[in-house]
Amino acid sequence: MFNLYINERRIEDVTVLDLRGRVRITGRAKGLHNSIRSLVEEGKTRILLNLSQVTHIGSSGLDELVASCVTAGNQGGEIKLLHLTEQMREVITTANLSALFDIYNNEYDAIASFNREVLRVVKPLPSLSNDDAVTAIVHPPGITAKLQPTVI
Repeated sequence: MFNLYINERRIEDVTVLDLRGRVRITGRAKGLHNSIRSLVEEGKTRILLNLSQVTHIGSSGLDELVASCVTAGNQGGEIKLLHLTEQMREVITTANLSALFDIYNNEYDAIASFNREVLRVVKPLPSLSNDDAVTAIVHPPGITAKLQPTVI
């Protein structure tokens, strides 16, 4: 069977697309990019692709994934990948695309990753030496963390 089936579901503000079948440029693979484009136009820019049931992805399917990533990125969004099969992982690594996508094996971690950002302070704070910078993880709403300067 050469079709790609897409099931859409929402978890918090993340749209999860459960994919099943083969990702190719012919047939429904263009439907994947069109689905992602429609989601982005609706303002749904946090997208997680569950690839656990994808049996094959060709180079044209990779092109569609990259195009979808660009479409989401142009609107400040992000596409992340979940549950890559061994074949999928090998294809993405061989195509040198593993740096383009965040890849997760756990849905909870993938969803949580959309709600965190790493901030880097470029201008040193007065209490820090000129060579120091501060890195902080911004936690999801409702979870707070306090940063306290350490005196050395």
